[in-house]
Amino acid sequence: MDNLSHSVASLLAGEIMHRSLAPEADENSQGLRRRLMLATCALAGNFPDLDLLLTPLLPAPLGYLLHHRGHTHTLLYALPQMLLLAALTWALWPNARRLLRSSATARIGFLLALVAGFALHLLMDYLNSYGLHPFHPVDSRWLYGDMVFILEPVFWLAFGVPMIMSARRTAMRWLLLPAALALIYLGWRGFLAWQSLAVLLAMGAALALAGARNHDGRPRLAPLLAGAAFGLAFVAVQAAMSTQARQVVAGYLQAADPQAVLLDAAMSPYPSNPVCWNFVAIERAAGRRDFRVSRGIVSLAPASLPVPACPPAFVEGALPADATAAIALLARQETPLARLRELARRDCYFHDWLRFARMPWLERDSASDARYASSPRGNFSTLMLVEPGERGCERGVPQWGLPRADLLKEPAADDARPSPQN
Repeated sequence: MDNLSHSVASLLAGEIMHRSLAPEADENSQGLRRRLMLATCALAGNFPDLDLLLTPLLPAPLGYLLHHRGHTHTLLYALPQMLLLAALTWALWPNARRLLRSSATARIGFLLALVAGFALHLLMDYLNSYGLHPFHPVDSRWLYGDMVFILEPVFWLAFGVPMIMSARRTAMRWLLLPAALALIYLGWRGFLAWQSLAVLLAMGAALALAGARNHDGRPRLAPLLAGAAFGLAFVAVQAAMSTQARQVVAGYLQAADPQAVLLDAAMSPYPSNPVCWNFVAIERAAGRRDFRVSRGIVSLAPASLPVPACPPAFVEGALPADATAAIALLARQETPLARLRELARRDCYFHDWLRFARMPWLERDSASDARYASSPRGNFSTLMLVEPGERGCERGVPQWGLPRADLLKEPAADDARPSPQN
């Protein structure tokens, strides 16, 4: 997820937990505990993304693909990260240190904020099609939620508006205006359907009205819980719709080629839109000598929001002539399995790239993950292919599970990393 979503979700969690604990002995301590819990939860909610500092350890694109959402996004490495953040807080924040020494409730809140921040980061990153592998080294396979877009305005509003309304400075509420303008801009640029924009603005307005303070000036807990409930309900809806969209894609591909075997389908919804979905599917073609990757768009409400009416920002060029109201196939490629296996066998660099690539799309001189073919910033996963012997094996490559191990070997074959080419 984007760091704005991580931040507002963590701040909301920290505020709810702070309100749920017994108050401190005096108002100053109570205010300090609130600041401590909010800061700790927000920092913990973003801390794992410091793995971006590790990307120079490997050449591009491997550095980003294999180190981002890498070790810092695992349960094993969450503990040392929590200890580091706790040590930094203790060393650099004297007032917080004094409070933690004197108040058992503050110590409980601090620990809850640490755990909640890291847990929220992993859970939110799981929601989209990029994936993560939280159980490494016990299980190094990638896990994909395939249910929420990586930049999600619902989270910005559901978690952010209650926090803005709970701020003690009323000037903070002016942030709601640029937030609304930003959503309108996203709709104008074709990232949001007008129906989604209308729902988002209505939800934000409702949360803002509900977040008004009591007559005594104190913020209320109910709007915070309502924002959290909005976010959780959205995830539940998206999970159900993702399953339905995958079934539609599977039926479409089965009808097109009954002999093919669907291995995987990566589902990515449009922002704040449970109806329009991008999909990338990979099949084992008939005869099992080729694999097929298909990219397209599916609408779960073709009568009211057909594929041509889905936001256009993620579609390169015009829709194909055979697009229907329910589904459009944007691109399809069949590749010999022998080529994929030969590249993996002779080129360590390509084999390591396959530790990320869920949907390998092979051109004559390049390989890319088809999940990011329509990314507005270009396909950041693209790897240039070279002749055997032109590059060797890299050191320190994270040993993530191969997403497409099902294509690299027959059941009895070995998928060990190839030896360096001389």
